[in-house]
Amino acid sequence: MSTQYYEGIGRRKTATARVRLWTGGNGTVIVNDKPAEEFLPREGDLDLALEPLRAVGQEGAYNITVKVQGGGVTGQRDAIRLGVARALLKIEPEWRNILRQGEFLSRDPREKERKKPGLKRARKAPTYTKR
Repeated sequence: MSTQYYEGIGRRKTATARVRLWTGGNGTVIVNDKPAEEFLPREGDLDLALEPLRAVGQEGAYNITVKVQGGGVTGQRDAIRLGVARALLKIEPEWRNILRQGEFLSRDPREKERKKPGLKRARKAPTYTKR
C-alpha cells in the first residue's frame, strides 16, 4: 500500500465513517478490516457507497480503507458515501461541481426523534378506549 492518502469524515444518523483514499491503488475496498463485500452484503449497498468515485470517473483508481462505527447498515453506508466524496474533494477541488450536482456533499440532517412522555414512541399515541 502506498503512503499517500486523502481522508474524509462522513456522518449519517448516528454512524460515523473515516474514509481514506490511498493513491496508486487497484480499487480494493476494506471496511473495518473486512472486504467491503463482506461488510456490506446487501445488494447495491457497495455501489451506492462508491457512487461519488463513479461520478468523477475515478472508479478503481484508489484503494479505500474505512473505519465506521455506530448506526445501522443504511446509516453506515451513507456515512461512507459522504466520506468518499469529501476525500475526493481534497484530491481535486475542481470536482466540487460534479459532486454537488450528484448531491454527494450534502449531509442528511435527519436524526431519530426523541420519545415523548405519555406516548409509545415519538408520535404514536396509545389506542383510545371509550370505556
